[in-house]
Amino acid sequence: MKPSLPKGVRDFTPEQVARREYIFDIIKGVFNRYGYRPIETPAMENLATLTGKYGEEGDRLLFKVLNNGDYLAKADTDALDARDSSALTSSIARRGLRYDLTVPFARFVVQHRNDLAFPFKRYQIQPVWRADRPQKGRYQEFYQCDVDVIGSDSLMYEAELTRIYDEVFTQLELPVTIRLNNRKILRGIADAAGVSGQFVDMTVAIDKLDKVGEDGVRRELEQRSIGTEAQAIILELLNATQLDDLEAAFAESPDGQEGLREMRQIHRYLDREPLHNTVRFDPTLARGLSYYTGCIFEVTADNVKMGSIGGGGRYADLTGMFGLKDMSGVGVSFGAERIYDVLEELGKFPDQAARPLQALFVAFDEASHLYAYDALQQLRRAGIDADLYPEPAKMKKQMKYADKLGAVHVVVVGSDEVASGRLSVKHMASGEQQQLMVSELIAQLTSNVA
Repeated sequence: MKPSLPKGVRDFTPEQVARREYIFDIIKGVFNRYGYRPIETPAMENLATLTGKYGEEGDRLLFKVLNNGDYLAKADTDALDARDSSALTSSIARRGLRYDLTVPFARFVVQHRNDLAFPFKRYQIQPVWRADRPQKGRYQEFYQCDVDVIGSDSLMYEAELTRIYDEVFTQLELPVTIRLNNRKILRGIADAAGVSGQFVDMTVAIDKLDKVGEDGVRRELEQRSIGTEAQAIILELLNATQLDDLEAAFAESPDGQEGLREMRQIHRYLDREPLHNTVRFDPTLARGLSYYTGCIFEVTADNVKMGSIGGGGRYADLTGMFGLKDMSGVGVSFGAERIYDVLEELGKFPDQAARPLQALFVAFDEASHLYAYDALQQLRRAGIDADLYPEPAKMKKQMKYADKLGAVHVVVVGSDEVASGRLSVKHMASGEQQQLMVSELIAQLTSNVA
């Protein structure tokens, strides 16, 4: 059998894992500094928890998990005979792989509400699964790095999440543009165009603007029965670059006015201290997820063609679907896979993203091997990353192994070293060699690590 993987999933080599951990460590460090705390939720959720939360397209992209045992035993025979997969699903699959981390977070909050202090600030770094068509920067299994605060309407948190984006990407040395909008501003545009009853149709069309351009959006709006006069108003308002540009158009729209007020309040917090990256108001930002009700975010890397690498928004009542009403929250996500691809494309990973093995012991014979084993344990107890070639072997073979591992030092142990207690230590990069006692080697390597 030829080994293979399903499309849309990947293995990661030690070097790739180290680079991913480099990203995660920076993200975690910023999350913790802002007072967010980690949680985890299961890979599987009940399908009832997931369905209906991501729109029609999201439901199609859910991975369903077949019921245990003979999953056809209780299958809907009428649906089976009719080859109706939609009707059949509920009778053969009660669980699904999580599509994102936000809906499981809402379920978590409701189940654990008596144990949490609100506002509750959490972060979560775990894989999610989507039955999407694999392509560059888009996978069927990928990690999300989510940070949310729930239980407060304060717009301070929108500013805080913007700063979290700014700090993380500054530490990654990746210049980005952070785009902000508000779903209430989009409602204001719908009100101004006289299409309030077709708000979802309008936002779905707007969300495609970067892919199809203005002409494509016009065609999309036309197909959704939004007339040419309304199209013209929508596209004119989407060209606004300042909040003040929308003031007059929103004179008769309470939602639109509220959206402008919220955006100005966010900037009252943001403008108190400069940011490293560009933050821009963008009325074309629509983000399709139906549970967003206020501010929405999207982050793109400057000078790289790679879609969004982060996004999120305010949700007024996500927990309401699980029975806990009026629990407002806001959160954003970092697209770890795309961030990795961008950093790799730009050569932004540090040379030593991986933690190198500080010392590899090699030995000539059985007695030397046992002596090296004892010395190895002393290094490990001192907190030094070290290893020993598993058996005495030809020196060429052992040195080739050390080189392939990327060991910083090779410690050679033979009968002379055993007799004198002084180990032969070679620095692999420079070729420099020293004769050191174990205690001296530990002192030197500990100093280097520090």
